[in-house]
Amino acid sequence: QVQLVESGGGLVQTGGSLRLSCAASGRTFSNYAAGWFRQAPGKERELVAAITWTGPSTYYADSVKGRFTISRDNAKSTVYLQMNSLKPEDTAVYYCAAPRGNYYYTAASRYEYWGRGTQVTVSS
Repeated sequence: QVQLVESGGGLVQTGGSLRLSCAASGRTFSNYAAGWFRQAPGKERELVAAITWTGPSTYYADSVKGRFTISRDNAKSTVYLQMNSLKPEDTAVYYCAAPRGNYYYTAASRYEYWGRGTQVTVSS
């Protein structure tokens, strides 16, 4: 089992920045890939960014490329999402997730472990 806890969400103005953290406990988190999803009201949960353990290899949704950066510190069992140049359309609940193994997927159904989420609100 892997337990994930997100933090760092909040209210920010358009153009501002936030850094989300996802702290893991339980089984060796460094053996897993990790992803950040977000879900806005009335919309499906979508993968925003992901990172493998080895490499590492990263993935970004087109909507956040050049603005968001995912990173991880395996010694601290923590994954980060640095979000810059935030827009109102980035407003959502952001979830940290981990699939089994060291590969990321875009489908939320492929992820086994989930945090409870942290709210990010970007005001215009």
